[in-house]
Amino acid sequence: MRTLARRAAVPFAALALLVGLTSPTSAYADTPPVDEVSSDNVELVANVPKPEAVSNTNSDLAFTGDYVIGGNYDGFVIYDVSEPEDPRIVSEVLCPGGQGDVSVSGDLLYFAVDYPRAGEDCGAPAVPTTDPNGFEGVRIFDISDKSAPEYVSAVATDCGSHTLTLVPGDDEREYVYVSSYSPSASFPNCQPPHDKISIIEVPLEDPASAEVVDAPVLFPDGGHRTTTGCHDITVYPAKDLAAGACMGDGILMDISDPAAPVVTEVVQDTNFAFWHSATFTNDASTVIFTDELGGGGAPTCTEEIGPERGANAIYKLERDGSLTFQSYFKIDRHQGDQVCVAHNGSLIPVPGQNFFVQSWYQGGVSVIDFNDPTNPREIGYFDADSRVDGEVQDNDTWSAYYYNGHVYSSDIDRGLDVLKLTEPRLRPAERVTYDEFNPQTQPVYRPGR
Repeated sequence: MRTLARRAAVPFAALALLVGLTSPTSAYADTPPVDEVSSDNVELVANVPKPEAVSNTNSDLAFTGDYVIGGNYDGFVIYDVSEPEDPRIVSEVLCPGGQGDVSVSGDLLYFAVDYPRAGEDCGAPAVPTTDPNGFEGVRIFDISDKSAPEYVSAVATDCGSHTLTLVPGDDEREYVYVSSYSPSASFPNCQPPHDKISIIEVPLEDPASAEVVDAPVLFPDGGHRTTTGCHDITVYPAKDLAAGACMGDGILMDISDPAAPVVTEVVQDTNFAFWHSATFTNDASTVIFTDELGGGGAPTCTEEIGPERGANAIYKLERDGSLTFQSYFKIDRHQGDQVCVAHNGSLIPVPGQNFFVQSWYQGGVSVIDFNDPTNPREIGYFDADSRVDGEVQDNDTWSAYYYNGHVYSSDIDRGLDVLKLTEPRLRPAERVTYDEFNPQTQPVYRPGR
């Protein structure tokens, strides 16, 4: 599976659906989803193929200054995007470990390792999950010289690090929330129950001494029957909030003390197979959760599956801290036998408005208007599909994020795609710029900043 750990991690609900979804759906198997590869308001302006050294599965992205950092199961790549229509590879770091989720903080890069290795260093070979000495967790790099990143240290965490989230602290320290899941009695470093996350504290003056300072249990009563940890956490430090996507549960947390998050709300949804990720609106009045039905390896954007499974769920955050369901959103460009399901995205920073850009694997990149949370709709897309245009390479996009005027898509196969949005309603976002952006560490935005 693309994003599920190898530990037999497909939840029972997703597995049952996956078994029935692995063969093409007859009604749509050979039918192109659209008659163009993109809408009139989305333009592909650049593509950088995966480099030979780091050519495994592309995963998530982080942003700093004029640079995009692309995670990969084999390491990471740093791109210079000072000219977005002509991005260039600055460096490639071969450091296998699986997943490759990334977050950046100043000169530090945090890299998720979810497949066990014989040691902490980049050259360590793979070992079985039954090896008690196997390393999984977070590697830390110094990227002050973008052309020559340096390995700093590593921190082991239970069940490894499927995803990680940077959490600001104070002038002396910052934190990394580590999400992982799917324990087994046969895995010495990933024992059940695993209803927790790991919290790494990083002393800013000495990042090599980073260590796990707590592993809070988020589900003391066990949570949903499919929940054995969290898949991903998005924090909104300015609001002291975090939203967790935890397999069978969606949660809210109070992170006013970032070293001691407190769960304040838990929601479940019978239409959700695998709570995958979360995003707040800028005013924190609404939260979008995504459902990775089929584990990222099945065709779910079909008429048969319908619009309410493998979708986004939009919730209103009430004054009392509770979550109230508003609606679902799923692309209606049916993809036949191609892998398609809701995946990673971010807000498009139009002040006072709610727009979202999101990856759907082979369903492409979607631009969504959810100003009315009860009636979200797609207003643009990029969906490279050889069934429509034989000249293009099919897309398979893991994550799509808006950063300083452009959308950057980490494509599993194509490499890095750069898109320009020409939709008039989105132009105010071009006046919002960041010095640094980790999509799972949401900043507050306003015009000109």
